[in-house]
Amino acid sequence: MKLRGIVAGNLRRLRMAKGLSQEEVAHLAGLDRNYVGNLEREQNSPTVDTLERIAAVLEAPAVELFREP
Repeated sequence: MKLRGIVAGNLRRLRMAKGLSQEEVAHLAGLDRNYVGNLEREQNSPTVDTLERIAAVLEAPAVELFREP
């Protein structure tokens, strides 16, 4: 599996575990509301800074976004 797909799957899994919508994650991370959906659909590649902000919102270590399923 490619890293983009791993990040997308982990983002979705962690987001859903927190009970947050894509829009809520985007708002809390200071991102465009469509951006999180694009990340989960593997249409965008996030920067390290963006991953750090998303991980903070999800209250998870950033490395969790890179764990293989």
